[in-house]
Amino acid sequence: MKTVTIKTDRLILRKATENDIPAAFCNWMSDEKSAEFLRHPAHRDISVTENALKKWIGRYKDLDYYRWVIILKEINEPIGTISAGGIDEKTKKINIGYCIGSRWWHCGYTSEALTAALTFFFEQVKVKRIEGQHDPNNPNSGKVMKKCGMLYEGTLRQADWSNKGIVDTCIYGIVAADYWDMAHKSCIGAGA
Repeated sequence: MKTVTIKTDRLILRKATENDIPAAFCNWMSDEKSAEFLRHPAHRDISVTENALKKWIGRYKDLDYYRWVIILKEINEPIGTISAGGIDEKTKKINIGYCIGSRWWHCGYTSEALTAALTFFFEQVKVKRIEGQHDPNNPNSGKVMKKCGMLYEGTLRQADWSNKGIVDTCIYGIVAADYWDMAHKSCIGAGA
């Protein structure tokens, strides 16, 4: 598989293009609040954003590279990103992460994008497990994962790093059987 365009009620998840650079810089990559728990600081210069997006664009040729910009249909601009690391071939596991500009927090956009990505990975890519993590000091990220059906599996002490230094990390996961059970009960995914 590869990064494909996914549409939801309010969003379009698609590959980044060079035309996205100005909006990516303004809408989330220069946002101090959005970068607080990431592994890179907020971009202070648009050239840093340009370099990042060009790297993403260059990786789209890899069939196991998954990174979308999250386009808010209402304004037709990217407001964030969602991505997943390469699939572990033995376990069919993938790790997912996301970032959205703080102006769009608490509107349900991140959970809408994550739900779409989960559906894509379980139904199209056929992964067996998806996991995500967040700093315990960023509980809203965990709320997004929980809302999308991911289960809290524990906190690993000093197991990750971010702009805050070495940090604890809360692990959430969902396996295919749980996804399909949830999809059938709520009629999400599964061709709905």
